[in-house]
Amino acid sequence: MTLTAIGDLARGMTLRTRASEIKTQIETLSYEMSSGKVQDVSGHLGGDLSHLLDLDRNLARLDAYKIATSEAGLFTDVMQQSLTTFDESLGEMSTSLLAFGTANQTVTHEQASVQARNELDTMISALNTRVGGRSLYSGVATDVSPLASAETLLTALETELAGLTTMTDIRTAAENWFNDPTGFDSVIYQGSDTPLAPMQISENERISIPITATDPAFKSALRDTALAALASEDALAWSPTLRKSLFTQLGIDLANAKDETVKLRAEVGAAEARVEQAATRNAASRVGFEYSRNSLIAADPYQTAAQLQTVQFQLEGLYSVTVRNANLSLVNFLR
Repeated sequence: MTLTAIGDLARGMTLRTRASEIKTQIETLSYEMSSGKVQDVSGHLGGDLSHLLDLDRNLARLDAYKIATSEAGLFTDVMQQSLTTFDESLGEMSTSLLAFGTANQTVTHEQASVQARNELDTMISALNTRVGGRSLYSGVATDVSPLASAETLLTALETELAGLTTMTDIRTAAENWFNDPTGFDSVIYQGSDTPLAPMQISENERISIPITATDPAFKSALRDTALAALASEDALAWSPTLRKSLFTQLGIDLANAKDETVKLRAEVGAAEARVEQAATRNAASRVGFEYSRNSLIAADPYQTAAQLQTVQFQLEGLYSVTVRNANLSLVNFLR
């Protein structure tokens, strides 16, 4: 009978190597037990990672759309708020002018012009609103505010109205200046004529909000409010009767302009709804892809627990053998 023996040093090395292997298995199984995922993904899938990579690509794409829908949602929400502010200011001005139009007192007319100046500031500020450092109504030129100050607008318009003494001439001159490309669009508007590019919110859906500060609804509201603000200017020397008639007509025109701003709010509201719907669909798709991915690389908790218990028992047995070997000696054998 042939006996094969190894030295004490080799035996100790063998035991340490085996202990290291078992500890590695315990670490792997502990990770899988706590995370619910296999550690060796390639081995678990037999080396075929194509399905997993496809799921990862879809999840990465949905992550990008999540950011896009968040930005689009913020953009449309702030735009809706600015339009609400503009619309409320427009409504206040219309109501006030219709009331001031019934009075001939100079002081009352001056109050109307002061209120118009204040509301004009509010309207321009609303259109100059920014979100995330981007202007809402400047088209693709999002780095600049779309409108110059109210004072710049009033100064330029006053020059066009100098010497006019009839309501027809005044309103016609103001309308021509606001519609002239070398007038309002050149002197006051500082944005781009190119509207903002559509925003991609899902794989097959984009939203477009091509609203700039040169929209006719905005220009007509700004025009009529600016006229009311200039009505009491001493340099123009308009009579109380002319002011009264002008205020009444401007109040009616602003009421009509309010209807147009409501349409813009409805357009932005529809975009808000589409963004929210797209975000909901994207989130649902993400849940599905995540479930598929987790199922693909999931570790069976019962099998993992059984294997963990087995290797723990093996490690305990190895420690027992190691202790027994450590206690072996010739002296103890000869006793």
